[in-house]
Amino acid sequence: MSISSSTGIGSGMDINGIVSQLVQAEGQPQFNAITRQQTAANARLSGLGSLKSALSSFQTAVQKLKDANLFKATQAVSANTAIFTTTAGAGAVPGSHTVEVTQLAKSKQSITTTEYANTASVATATGGALNFTYPAGSTKTAFAVTIGAGATLANVRDAINGATGNNGVTASIINVDSTVTPGTTISKLVLTSKDAGTANAFSLAVTGGDAGLNALDTATPANYSTVAATDATIKIDGLAATRSTNTITDVLPGVTLNLQSAAVGTVVNLGVTLDTTAISKTITDFVTAYNSLHSTTSGLGKYAGTSGSSNGSLLGDATLRNISNQLRQDTSSTVTSATSSYNSLAMIGISINKDGVMALDSTKLTTALTANLSAVSDVFSSTDGVATRLDSKLTQYLQSGGPLDSQQTSLNKQLTSFTAKRADVQSRMDSLQASMIKQFTAMDVIVGKLKSTSTYLAQALA
Repeated sequence: MSISSSTGIGSGMDINGIVSQLVQAEGQPQFNAITRQQTAANARLSGLGSLKSALSSFQTAVQKLKDANLFKATQAVSANTAIFTTTAGAGAVPGSHTVEVTQLAKSKQSITTTEYANTASVATATGGALNFTYPAGSTKTAFAVTIGAGATLANVRDAINGATGNNGVTASIINVDSTVTPGTTISKLVLTSKDAGTANAFSLAVTGGDAGLNALDTATPANYSTVAATDATIKIDGLAATRSTNTITDVLPGVTLNLQSAAVGTVVNLGVTLDTTAISKTITDFVTAYNSLHSTTSGLGKYAGTSGSSNGSLLGDATLRNISNQLRQDTSSTVTSATSSYNSLAMIGISINKDGVMALDSTKLTTALTANLSAVSDVFSSTDGVATRLDSKLTQYLQSGGPLDSQQTSLNKQLTSFTAKRADVQSRMDSLQASMIKQFTAMDVIVGKLKSTSTYLAQALA
């Protein structure tokens, strides 16, 4: 609201100052009202954002309890982890078993008996082909490697590793002490099966090669120092089982055995039990998330009164009240599909005090889990279970187009309109200012003329 008119010449009044004060007196209350409305709308918008975030976090905890598989979770324990470790997953059934590890699975490893001066030593003068094959029934595929004339030991290694179709052999070079010429360091080629088990053991036949390349043919035992491939063999509950890997996943459904060492004659107990620890933690997380949500809703709906603090940004909001009421109802009502001995949160150790804070009696929960795990599962995950009901209600509140989303959309529209309202007030104040300047200027001209007439008359009558 800038003013360009000068001080009145005829009247001597500060027209700029007077008009500025009059326009400000007219416009400032309107600007202040818009600012208050903007502040309130932003506060509500922020409050709704906090509420949605808290509801979303709570729903995450709720959905874990809605999943009935949580209450079927198992854990597997080995009585001797030096022999095997174990884990349990989906499909594992509680029970006790015995395991005896009689042999570990090993990869075939062949080290050339030929000693090479170094990695740059020529392995073959004429070149040829290396043909790798596997036993019948193997999942590995045969492949061939072309070796060029004058190839060095390093060239042979790289050709094997880079060969198309090689999914079963790794070639490497080791530098060790010579057994032929003591005191010198020599190089040897090492061929290793990528996977353990006899089905993955390779054979190497040389075709079209010279003596240097033929020294790599595995059909001649003297060409290599070989560690034979072996399968893992165990006895589960006294019955033999053979696998090509030390990670066995199909002997007991849902249970993985990670073999660590063989110990013939040593029988190790394997226990598969329901994982009540995981269940208890998930329920504890649910209680924590509920209390966090309760703290958020209480703060947003707080009435400060004469305490000197501020009211909550959603004080009086109907949706907030509905959410709080729905939470209390869904967490306190019984579950009709559950057994009468355990058909509510209170019966499994979860209570809510007069202030709305949820508490967990761990001893009571453990008793319920031990006595009737299926019933505890029903309390949360059945068709009318607490978690099922809560998840349904939370989805309604959080979904696009839901009550919270609709409020946010409305508030954002209001905030957009405030910009237009502020511009409208400014436009009216600019018009008012121009009108007042015009009026005061006209008045100043009249006052100036009256002063001139008065001076003339005074001089004429003197």
